Amino acid sequence: MKNKIFTTVLLILAVIVLYLVNLKYKQHNLNKVIEACVVAKKQTSKDFNLDEAKSYCENEIKRRMDK
Repeated sequence: MKNKIFTTVLLILAVIVLYLVNLKYKQHNLNKVIEACVVAKKQTSKDFNLDEAKSYCENEIKRRMDK
């Protein structure tokens, strides 16, 4: 009986920790994806504008995340 309770508590703790890690690093991952998109835009476009590329990438990534 103790073993089942311990396993259940451990599982619940693991889920909570994973949720908190997801919250903490979600913005970091989003920033990395936007930076990668801007670099790709720079490599593929002849007339590169950093502000326009960043704005475009942010809008596209957020639009795709909402789906």
